[in-house]
Amino acid sequence: MNLKKTLGSIWRKFPKRLRRWVVERIEDRFTVTIAAVVVDDQNRVLLLNHVFRPGFGWGIPGGFIKSREQPEDALRRELQEEVGLEVTDVKLITVVTHSHVNQVIIPFSCKPVGNAKPCSFEITEAAWFRYEDLPAELSKDQRAMIKHVLGLDDKAARDEMRPYEI
Repeated sequence: MNLKKTLGSIWRKFPKRLRRWVVERIEDRFTVTIAAVVVDDQNRVLLLNHVFRPGFGWGIPGGFIKSREQPEDALRRELQEEVGLEVTDVKLITVVTHSHVNQVIIPFSCKPVGNAKPCSFEITEAAWFRYEDLPAELSKDQRAMIKHVLGLDDKAARDEMRPYEI
């Protein structure tokens, strides 16, 4: 647990430009990522406190798709690696591009099977939140995506949902 906090603390102290530069050097020139809005039977959403997330660490689960990996397979792999969670009822939400960072984001909604418990040094905490209790620091784009999946949005909220900031 101390290693997680130490690595996260060190990473967050690097300037944002340096963190981006490192990611751009170790990742392919064009990255494809997945994101998961996991909703339980109490209509709560799973958020992870991630050590490598710049600034505020809470956000929806997600990660990079490996070469030749299908998006849904990547979703299942990331959830299993990060919090040991299986999912059902997986549905594609949309596909979003971020041309300024050469990234495609493929977000899904899904239902959990079992409990989410951190399994990776990248994740310090996993917790379930009702929409009204989401952390204030959660990005407006992730908040809009969650609102959409929970069926609480309107056209204005859907328009704000692009592009997601995951």
